[in-house]
Amino acid sequence: MADALQHAPSPAASRNGDVEQYDVLILGAGVTGLYSLYRFRELGFSARAFEDASGVGGTWYWNRYPGARFDSESYTYGYSFSEELLQEWDWKELYSGQPENERYLNYVADKFDLRRHIRFNSRVASCVFDEAENRWEIETDDGHRARGRFLITAVGLLSAHYVPDFEGIHDFKGPWCHTGRWPKEGMALAGKRVGVIGTGATAVQLITEIAKEVAHLTVFQRTANYCAPLRNRPITDEEQEEIRVNYPEIFRKCMETPGSFLHEFDTRSALEVSPEERMAQYERLWQEPGFKKWLGNFYDVMMPGEANEDYAEFFRNKIRERVHNPEVAEMLVPKDHMFGSKRLPCESGYYEVYNQDNVLLVDVRKAPIQRITPNGVKTADAEYELDVIIYATGYDAVTGSLNRMRIQGQGGLTLQEKFAQGPRTYMGIQSVGFPNLFTINAASVGNFVRAAEPLVEWVSECVAYVRDNGYRRIQPTQDSEDGWTQHVVEGGEKILRTQADSWFVGANIPGKARFLLTAPDSAPMMRAKRAEVVANGYEGFHLE
Repeated sequence: MADALQHAPSPAASRNGDVEQYDVLILGAGVTGLYSLYRFRELGFSARAFEDASGVGGTWYWNRYPGARFDSESYTYGYSFSEELLQEWDWKELYSGQPENERYLNYVADKFDLRRHIRFNSRVASCVFDEAENRWEIETDDGHRARGRFLITAVGLLSAHYVPDFEGIHDFKGPWCHTGRWPKEGMALAGKRVGVIGTGATAVQLITEIAKEVAHLTVFQRTANYCAPLRNRPITDEEQEEIRVNYPEIFRKCMETPGSFLHEFDTRSALEVSPEERMAQYERLWQEPGFKKWLGNFYDVMMPGEANEDYAEFFRNKIRERVHNPEVAEMLVPKDHMFGSKRLPCESGYYEVYNQDNVLLVDVRKAPIQRITPNGVKTADAEYELDVIIYATGYDAVTGSLNRMRIQGQGGLTLQEKFAQGPRTYMGIQSVGFPNLFTINAASVGNFVRAAEPLVEWVSECVAYVRDNGYRRIQPTQDSEDGWTQHVVEGGEKILRTQADSWFVGANIPGKARFLLTAPDSAPMMRAKRAEVVANGYEGFHLE
């Protein structure tokens, strides 16, 4: 075991009646929750994590559907905080699948002895701030209660799964599930008539895999997406050794790019090179693995305008080349949003699925789903008989997991009420009226762990600063919160992520206010902003 563990402080929790007492309460035991638990323990805090699932992993616990895998390079996604961990773990594929990802996070939990600090099967129902005692009290669905000075919500960016409120949804006689709650025992799909509702990133992975075994597959598509070839493959032993040696350079590169990926944009404009040179670059990148064709292209491809449309048409033609039926191909060609305005799904043979005789694509924008029947799905045009229905219908992103709990701050105000028109925070981390509450689920819209690790470090150091300097509470000033919210609005108007109706702005959830749910800034800009705040004595925060 690492030396740090041998000197880790023992938990200081005590019993106060039937309420456990800790310094820090952490909601979630996924990527950010595990690292938060490690960091706070190393800083001498007693900490307890509460996890809805029966095991660690968060996203990589719940999303066990066929085909689930990274779209970031595996060796850039893992934790960087432990040199020992980096040297011990072998990534088997360029883009690791869910079973290996879950094993990795279990390995981390065991290596650093985190599991004993986690209460599993504990769905948190409420979090209430006691103003007199200056403590947060949480209560789980089974009535368990705990109190702590600080509350950390590591509940995930995309964890609140969303199933549309279709009429008759419970009338269906066969098995059904959402991809984000795939049964641990799996689903028997071989030889069945299966319907998949949705064609986003999750569906693209799922459909490609299950099309190999089902008797018939009906795909209900509302929005066509730009999907790029993943080009996954095993990592050789020689490559793994090279990765180990090069970890410092790998992480340095990730820290310098806007989305914390390895890939850097070409500083040239697509419009300043000849059409032949531009097309040659498009073709070269098309053959590369992962996001390089998205994030390693001419810089103005990721800006609204002529260059973006030029590359979008290149993408559309690639789809047309791969789908034999011209009518089906046109259904799969995105025409209602700009390339890059939604996160790019990566695929491994997705478009070829629609060349199979046992696969049917249904346009539910043209003929909407009217209801779920006992025997399948009824649209405005027809009824489709199915044995199994799978909802790949996305997530109530960022704020969804927070809003599904009762989080009550000063004066009885709930976070759900405060966020009704969009999140009002300072740097996405804290909100006025909710002292000592740190919301770190909006850590990143890029390479998640690379952006989440520095944020967890910043939050834990902030909490240590509050403790070590004798303060009782920290929360933003109203001016800093108002200024940040305005920055998100104004900065968001200039970026691609706000130009489409996607989860980035909550547009996939009926009734949810349209508002950019993450910062409009790059990862380096956010780190610099947080560092400046610290350098100026936690400027923008009110310390009591």
